[in-house]
Amino acid sequence: MNVIALISATVLAYLLGSIPTAVWYGQAFFGLDIRNYGSGNAGATNTFRVLGKRAGTVVMLVDVMKGFTATILATLLWRYQFIDADDVLTWKLVFGLTAVIGHLFPVFANFKGGKGVASLLGMVLAIHPEMAVVCIGIFLLVVIASQYVSLGSLLAALAFPVLLLLRIFGEKESPLLIAFGFVVFLIVALTHQKNIGRLLRGQENRTVLIRLRKKRD
Repeated sequence: MNVIALISATVLAYLLGSIPTAVWYGQAFFGLDIRNYGSGNAGATNTFRVLGKRAGTVVMLVDVMKGFTATILATLLWRYQFIDADDVLTWKLVFGLTAVIGHLFPVFANFKGGKGVASLLGMVLAIHPEMAVVCIGIFLLVVIASQYVSLGSLLAALAFPVLLLLRIFGEKESPLLIAFGFVVFLIVALTHQKNIGRLLRGQENRTVLIRLRKKRD
């Protein structure tokens, strides 16, 4: 195990996660800081609402790739024999979560980032692509039925560890991966506290796109 390589990869994972896609895209193409409009969140959902479908799609895809790229750094380290095969999953989780932390607290945007859902999805795609597809399906069904993106994110995140426990693919999953799944749900729940409160009060924003609506308290 090469300590320097691991430290370097961890730093790189954080820097990848720290790329403030929504902030930079809004500034480059619209001349505004997305954090001053809509919900004030520097993520894909708020970009969809404020800047439209094209901008939201670009931000979402880049944020997914941030999590995916950071996570597969572990595979590259294994291929170059910096880590053992038995340690690949562990380091995938470490690098992926580090990227998510970077997204939540980006060094390039005064540590004020998004909610990390897209980056988490990229991480899951790199670790368990089959389960990622199932969770995407659950997310889409919930959003189509309810028109609440936050509810879709929460239920999809919860489905990940629960379905791993149920062995829907017919094989026993890694206990570490299942524990990670519950950590993912906890992260999503914590970053959606305000959304949960609005859902309970019936005041949550739906998926209708709204342009340049000023940030509310």
